[in-house]
Amino acid sequence: MSETPDPEVVELASKVFDLARAGDAAALAAYVDAGVPADLTNDRGDTLVMLAAYHGHAAAVTALLERGADADRANDRGQTPLAGAVFKGEEAVIRALLAGGANPESGTPSAVDTARMFGKAELLELFATR
Repeated sequence: MSETPDPEVVELASKVFDLARAGDAAALAAYVDAGVPADLTNDRGDTLVMLAAYHGHAAAVTALLERGADADRANDRGQTPLAGAVFKGEEAVIRALLAGGANPESGTPSAVDTARMFGKAELLELFATR
């Protein structure tokens, strides 16, 4: 029998996901430091890093990675934060993810595949130097 989630836990998780989308690095850091899992995922498998990356928040990405979040954790569709950042054209986020150990070959499609699809030669060069 499946337990019904505690409404307060659901509310807190929703708030933390909103902080990731909004890029509130300080608040995210405080919640993770207080015990929220750095790799918390929503119902689509999107991590806090994925949401912050997709919405263009490099400082939030860095704060999460510094607290142990997995830079390469794919969502339920196999997409990684780095591939999402490439798709959105978020250069600062791409650099933050790479600095945090993201692998451009991870995911489906990978960041490399995404850069090829969109003709982003400068990113392909950046990935090749890793």
